[in-house]
Amino acid sequence: MSKTSYWTQVAATGLLVLLLFVTGCGSGTTSSPDGAKPKKFRIALVLPSTVDDLSWAQPMYESLKKLQTAAGQDAVELSVSERLGRPIEAGTAIRQYASQGYDIVFAHGAQFQSIVKEIAHEFPKVTFAYGAGYLTGPNIFAYDIEAQEGGYLLGLLAGKMSKSKIVGIVGPMEAGHGVKFNKGFQQGVIASKAGVTTRIAYTGSFTDVVKAGDIAKTHMDAGADVLTGSSQQSVGAVKAVAGKPGIYWMSTDADQTYLAPDTILASQVYKWDQLVTKIVDLRKQGVIGGQHLTLSFKQGLLELRYNPKLIGKIPPDVLAVVKQAEKDITDGTLTIDVFK
Repeated sequence: MSKTSYWTQVAATGLLVLLLFVTGCGSGTTSSPDGAKPKKFRIALVLPSTVDDLSWAQPMYESLKKLQTAAGQDAVELSVSERLGRPIEAGTAIRQYASQGYDIVFAHGAQFQSIVKEIAHEFPKVTFAYGAGYLTGPNIFAYDIEAQEGGYLLGLLAGKMSKSKIVGIVGPMEAGHGVKFNKGFQQGVIASKAGVTTRIAYTGSFTDVVKAGDIAKTHMDAGADVLTGSSQQSVGAVKAVAGKPGIYWMSTDADQTYLAPDTILASQVYKWDQLVTKIVDLRKQGVIGGQHLTLSFKQGLLELRYNPKLIGKIPPDVLAVVKQAEKDITDGTLTIDVFK
């Protein structure tokens, strides 16, 4: 099945799946024999930051809220725990939701891989989903992002747009999709053939917005005129870059244009809606885990989005090169190897 028909089918059946919740789907959602109102389908979301972090967590939360709205709050219950960046703290919330009989527990962070694997054994009837990661289990869905794809495109654009011939990366931890993004970005800068140097520094955290801002300032002091970075900490770096007119930021995870409309040139956007629907659909079918799901350009679940206010700053020939590279990635003729 082609990528278009597959994900179109997922989107088309998603609402039907949600509406079917009212007639029962999986653990805790069956109607009683006397015709009483069926139990809600219960979803929990555990986040390392907040639902309004403007980056990693917010789009996932908004996708689940959209799902709940489509089905109706009488059919779907959504509970959220925020600011649980440490796996030990998150584990307490994950275990509590599982013990309360939630149908799906989303642990939205690469740092939750080990704790999810540990807890999932204790609750074999509960579905757990986490990412970015790849290790699955009988009742574990792992979801991953081919972040290197958009990273490559943004690096290609950065290399061609940099006047100082220096670009900077504000990294979180050397783990998960953040590393994939960074490697893709570096390869894109090299592919620009503009003789640009890439400098990278890690904060050692996904959530340290202050340190991210400090690293961004250090990069700029050293001459970087285009910067990028991932995870929820990136908000701190974006704010630092926004204070320096003429310097660009390339976003990933989400479109952060509204945060700094005069600074953010382009964004790689993670489109969670269809992935969330896919996991719910599988649960409805009785598949409670065991699959590694991905977001990629080929699937239409990653998007390169330009800032409409600044797109005129990109020379037409540069824009054409980046768009051709995006087409090549989408149709599979260009593969970004993160192991290079």
